[in-house]
Amino acid sequence: MNSFEESQFDVKFDIWALQIPREFCFAVSRKLNGYLLDKARVKPIVEDPSSEKNRLILLSEKVQNPDLSDIPGDIIKEVQKTIPIEVIPYSITLGYSYWSADHVLKQILPQGVEDAIAKVIYDKNYPRIQTIVNKVGTITNEFRVPKFEVLAGKSDLVTEVKQYGALFKLDYSLVYWNSRLEHEHKRLVSLFKPGETICDMFAGIGPFAIPAAQKGCIVYANDLNPDSVKFLKINAKLNKVEDRVHPYNLDARKFIAQVTVPDDESNLPSVGDFEDATVLSKTRVGIEDSRLADQRQPMNDAYAGNGMGLEDVAVYDASVTPVVKRPLDSREEEPSPAGSVDGDALKPSRKKGSSNKRIRPSEPLHTRTWEHFDHVIMNLPASALQFLDAFRGIIHKRCWKGTHPWIHCYCFIRASESEESILADAERTLGATIIEPTFHRVRDVAPNKAMFCLSFELPEACFLEEEPDVADGKPR
Repeated sequence: MNSFEESQFDVKFDIWALQIPREFCFAVSRKLNGYLLDKARVKPIVEDPSSEKNRLILLSEKVQNPDLSDIPGDIIKEVQKTIPIEVIPYSITLGYSYWSADHVLKQILPQGVEDAIAKVIYDKNYPRIQTIVNKVGTITNEFRVPKFEVLAGKSDLVTEVKQYGALFKLDYSLVYWNSRLEHEHKRLVSLFKPGETICDMFAGIGPFAIPAAQKGCIVYANDLNPDSVKFLKINAKLNKVEDRVHPYNLDARKFIAQVTVPDDESNLPSVGDFEDATVLSKTRVGIEDSRLADQRQPMNDAYAGNGMGLEDVAVYDASVTPVVKRPLDSREEEPSPAGSVDGDALKPSRKKGSSNKRIRPSEPLHTRTWEHFDHVIMNLPASALQFLDAFRGIIHKRCWKGTHPWIHCYCFIRASESEESILADAERTLGATIIEPTFHRVRDVAPNKAMFCLSFELPEACFLEEEPDVADGKPR
């Protein structure tokens, strides 16, 4: 027997809708991205009961006026170029069947029951579990750090997490962390090769940067949140890769601009802009200048899958001598002091009496990033596409060596969007045509919303090709 009326959970939403011919739905919904109804399991495009030829595009609750004055005028003009706009009122009721069990229970259970549940969980699992928290509200701050309330145990939210052989220390109250992306961290890093240079624009506490450095890559890792950079440095030291991870605390666009500044230019940033003062060292050691472009495996082939993951890759045992990137088909038969190369993986040497401890080089390893880097990671799916404009004319073609870098840009695709529409947005922001892009579906974050990784080789049009000065023949 029910102890409550299901109708008590009914919530009515009075919104506005656009009535348009069905063949224009896709084009119009793309232009109105961000102003459509965004409710889990509710489609923003529905049938028009008055005509089979029409569809209704449901607008967001933040669109309050029928004159659509809540939507920027330039967007409205773009829509009107496609089809005349007809705005009509629309009502939708979400009832008991729509709401989650968590929502329903919070409505019917007495206040304070969460504390009782937390106490039982804490008492029955201590010391394995030392803190019980409840996530409150939505993420709205600049650094995308969620808010938690402590229900039981210690108020300290500092903890450690292990992922595929890497240890991460973090404070949940200060930084963003998502354990559900563990397999994606492994997948992307498995595409990197030892000796490659990685630029991570939104590095967080290092879920991509640390495993990449363990694999033998040189990583330039940036994050706007100073607390994330603090834990990034801690984690690099915990995992003994601090010589391969160079942390920056900059806006992502400024970060990319700085790492691509040619060595012969005088407008380098001050050391104060960086967490790691040695990043700007003019003495760049560790990677051979020649990038051996003809030896690189095409990224599309790598996506086909080679069965290699982080569990197949040993932590790189760097010797005192600099690391030199060499063709895989010209490797020596005898093992090097650091171990032998087998395919893409570096395996530690098995010397008698050796514990295979990592020998730390005398100084951090760097590369000439204005001449070459191999991959750029953009893991900020809510807005990473907007940062693609940072690559417009930022790389000096006169300085660049080897193949173009691969960009891995994370994004969300909603039910009203498609890979084609996202690609069009990316090309528009980048200012260039993307050749042979690859979309990888990461995970579903909601019934009508999925996280994807868009990977592509940076187009030639993004490179800055300076014209020689007529007077002295040098690039202007």
